[in-house]
Amino acid sequence: MEPITLEITILKPVSQVWEFFTEPSHITEWNFADESWVCPSAENDLRVGGQFNYRMEQRDGEFGFDFKGTYDEVIPKQKIRYHLDDNRKVLVTFEELDASTTKVTETFDPDESQPREMQSDGWYAILDRFHKYVENN
Repeated sequence: MEPITLEITILKPVSQVWEFFTEPSHITEWNFADESWVCPSAENDLRVGGQFNYRMEQRDGEFGFDFKGTYDEVIPKQKIRYHLDDNRKVLVTFEELDASTTKVTETFDPDESQPREMQSDGWYAILDRFHKYVENN
């Protein structure tokens, strides 16, 4: 299945965008698609071979899951490449457009068992929440 690519432009310097994308204390503030979800914990060992685990739960506690993967490439303030536990691949790039503007692009292998549009919408909702969090902090 063809990868899905999403991008968003954030009016903040790449150093701040990188920090907010990779630091667990920030990840728990934005890593969910809408207000009915939370990210109560995030662990992140940001190095090649390191792993991450972001706990995602419905706010009412009815359902939750661990979003887990392993880093394949890390170039600070430029690129993160990782694979999820089901071996789907993800690439996130950080492009400094100018001193106060950063373009973030996510390309990911979709889960073949889920509708493509639903996955694109869900990942974009999280990316947009990240964008708003960075710009408001």
